[in-house]
Amino acid sequence: METTKFEISSAQSNINWTGKKVTGAHNGTIAVKSGSLTLNDGKLNSGNFIIDTTSIIILDVTDPGTNAQFAGHLFSEDFFATEQFPEATFNITAVDETNEGSSLITGDLTIKGITHPVTFAAEVEVNGNTLTASGKIFVDRTKYNMKFRSGNFFTNLGDTLIYNEFELDVNLTASLTI
Repeated sequence: METTKFEISSAQSNINWTGKKVTGAHNGTIAVKSGSLTLNDGKLNSGNFIIDTTSIIILDVTDPGTNAQFAGHLFSEDFFATEQFPEATFNITAVDETNEGSSLITGDLTIKGITHPVTFAAEVEVNGNTLTASGKIFVDRTKYNMKFRSGNFFTNLGDTLIYNEFELDVNLTASLTI
């Protein structure tokens, strides 16, 4: 069995996030700090990556003051508590190949020190010494103690309700290690 390991390039990898509420949505980016992916006989077998929660950027709010206020709220205890938890992690626990290049990945997502399993479809491609992987993870924020304006915990929120699920559109680029 041939094992190959790829180191994730933080400069070439990114995560686009989308959070939705009754009146619309917000979106932005968050950086991938580091990580690695391992293939056995050319198939993704294991891996992990670290997300820099202090790097959250909001793209759809253009007013600088409003953007800074919103970012401060995302960094607060109501959401990511970045001062106490500057990193989130994802560790692959299982990979099921669904068809050529497509995989169903299961892993442990840890946010704010709380770990839950998530499963998502991903596209994995190796081209020479470069591996690219992409997939969309749907996260129930309430499982990670992010209860702010959640209908599960508060009533009569009306149009201030924030949906529990947010999306992480993960795009990783990694290079073969020698």
